[in-house]
Amino acid sequence: MIKNVTNLALIMLLAVVVYSCSDDDSNPNDNPNNGTAQLSVQMVDAPGDYEAVYVDVEDVVVKYGDDENEISVGNVNAGIYNLLELTGGVTAELFDGEVEAGNIKQIRLILGGDNTIVVDGETYPLATPSAQQSGLKVNVDMDLEYEEVYDVVLDFDVDASIVEQGNGGYTLKPVIRAEQVIGTGSITGIILPAGVVQTSVTATNGTFEATSYTNTDGTFTLMALPVGTYDVTINIAEEVNLPPITIPDVEVNANAETTLETIELEL
Repeated sequence: MIKNVTNLALIMLLAVVVYSCSDDDSNPNDNPNNGTAQLSVQMVDAPGDYEAVYVDVEDVVVKYGDDENEISVGNVNAGIYNLLELTGGVTAELFDGEVEAGNIKQIRLILGGDNTIVVDGETYPLATPSAQQSGLKVNVDMDLEYEEVYDVVLDFDVDASIVEQGNGGYTLKPVIRAEQVIGTGSITGIILPAGVVQTSVTATNGTFEATSYTNTDGTFTLMALPVGTYDVTINIAEEVNLPPITIPDVEVNANAETTLETIELEL
């Protein structure tokens, strides 16, 4: 009888040890906040009435949850980017790699000191208060789960982001829209003749608005649009004296590109 009790105790102890080891080695997928996720951060531009706007990106930092936990993603494609070249579907990929899984509240772009703006052929320093220390802050609310893939687009509104100072200087006070690519859609098209006049394209659905320029071949792309029905307005440069063209009821579906028929302007 004593022998049986002893054997039973040993079996129970062994079961506890096995369970504990199994629990310690559990798959990170059991908790979506464990392990890593794949994150891509891309930058695009909405139009601005300038010849060039150069920003000196040195780092990308993500802030997790509400505990002030901030981490540099590392391996950033640092460099000086002309925001006005990021139109017509062209993006600048700042980062593509693994980050800690968890809830991201904020993405910050840390800038260097070589930020400039070109106006009427003249290059001026572009002041970026606090951007070298605390960074350009973009609020997001994303749950990054273990081994999932996430693409984020940071859409600069250059026209709203540049402030002209009374002394003739310029300051960057960024207005940036952040959207996940997955679960959103895009609108693309071509406006001809290409490269003749400056043309912007705006999509709005009453609660959401996004704008982009055509590039040199007349192509435009409005990226990371929430699913819905949009009115697309073509705004031609004022000196051409043509009224805006509106295309109503353009459907945007998740993870899909809506291509409009080619638009030919009668100049």
